Formats: sequence, C-alpha cells, structure tokens
Amino acid sequence: MSKSFTILALIVLLVSTGCTTQAQFLDSKQGMAMQTAVSRGQFEMNCPQATPTLISREVIQPVLQGPYVGGIPRAEYTIGVSGCGKRTIFVVICPDGGEGCFGAGPGRFHDWQG
Repeated sequence: MSKSFTILALIVLLVSTGCTTQAQFLDSKQGMAMQTAVSRGQFEMNCPQATPTLISREVIQPVLQGPYVGGIPRAEYTIGVSGCGKRTIFVVICPDGGEGCFGAGPGRFHDWQG
C-alpha cells in the first residue's frame, strides 16, 4: 500500500510542478508586451524617446472551452506610452504558446464603450 501511495504522490508532484501560475505566465510575457507597446508608440507618435508604463495586466481565459472546442488563454496588458509631449494607451495581447505579442489598441474596441 505504501508503494502505491509513493507512486501517486510522485505523479501529483510531477504534474503540479509542470504547470505555471498565472503570475508566472504574466511575468514571462511582460517584457515582450512592453517592447511591443513602446515600439508601436515610438512609430505612431514619431518619438524615439517614448517610454512605456504598465497600467494593468491579466490572464484572459478562452470564451469557448469544452471537450471538442478549446480556445487559447492569453495575457492582456494595458500599457501607456509617453514621450515628445504625447501619450497614448495600447492593449497588448500575448497568446499562450505563442512566440510574440500584438498591440490591439489604442482606442475603444466598440462604439458602445462610451
């Protein structure tokens, strides 16, 4: 009985150490997200001195999840970029398992967002 308990405990330990927490996931993508926002801001504002400021970050779970359908979790960062007397905000999305991020802002996504 103790042998099967040891094997079960080992399996649980291996499975739990292979998963990353949401904070680890956000930390791993944050540098790339900041670089994406500042690069876009420098171009759009025509300001090579522009700098980024992290405003918020969160993990967004897929809308569709089920046995036959699955979406991709993603890290979403709201990043302000300022420089040369201008400032703007970008929403940067980094999909889990992806090799990059993309800037989805600035501005509202829908007219009804007031």
